[in-house]
Amino acid sequence: MFIRTENFREFLKFYPVVSTIIAIQIILWVLHSFVPIIGEWIYAMGIGWNGLVAQGQYWRIVTPIFLHADFPHLIFNSFSLVLFAPALEVMLGKIKFLVAYLGTGIIANVLTFIVEPSFNYVHLGASGAIFGLFGLYIFMIFFEKQLIDPQNARIILIIAGIGLVMTFFRANINISGHIFGFIAGFAFGPILLRNVRPFSPVRLKRRVRKQGDIGFDPNRWNKKRYRYKPYLKPILYGVLIVLVLLGLLSSIL
Repeated sequence: MFIRTENFREFLKFYPVVSTIIAIQIILWVLHSFVPIIGEWIYAMGIGWNGLVAQGQYWRIVTPIFLHADFPHLIFNSFSLVLFAPALEVMLGKIKFLVAYLGTGIIANVLTFIVEPSFNYVHLGASGAIFGLFGLYIFMIFFEKQLIDPQNARIILIIAGIGLVMTFFRANINISGHIFGFIAGFAFGPILLRNVRPFSPVRLKRRVRKQGDIGFDPNRWNKKRYRYKPYLKPILYGVLIVLVLLGLLSSIL
């Protein structure tokens, strides 16, 4: 569910909404970093700035979801999307997934505007929406247990728990955005998870191959899948541990 076995082309085909979100984030960051004439204008017009929202620039509760402060910020959020968003896109469908992602991100930014009254309070990043996805998973774990197996449930509980704890220890974090995004995702659970089927990579492969015509060989895919599976899980845990250690060091130094 959270171990990616797809190649790049398959990822784009199976998860078009997630791929588009990540592509938009990367393009905007590249423009900001390497084409400052355009990028700086985009960031100036798109960053979440509570004082300007109060003056009527309401698009600023949406646009910060796609902007990131620096390269590590972009990579961390994009990596989180690659790991945890694809299963939800398949389970919910494109429209409901987009509602979940943008809806929780917007709610997080609206409530940030309400609880952070300072004119000069600014924020940006996809973290509120990503925590919204975590909230949706947590609802799944406690109230729709048939949709997620115990192993993946433990992964989500650990990652969401670490993320929420680190929210209070790292500098320059939109604490309100993280918390309210998570709560919004949990609240969306009863609506968005109704009549949802569990994630199945095998069923996904078969469905896409049938749409694309001939020649699906399930044995061929299974061989590839199990050849790499023993290595992917240790790599996943290793990367997560490294990210946690980096977060702890950044809060101390």
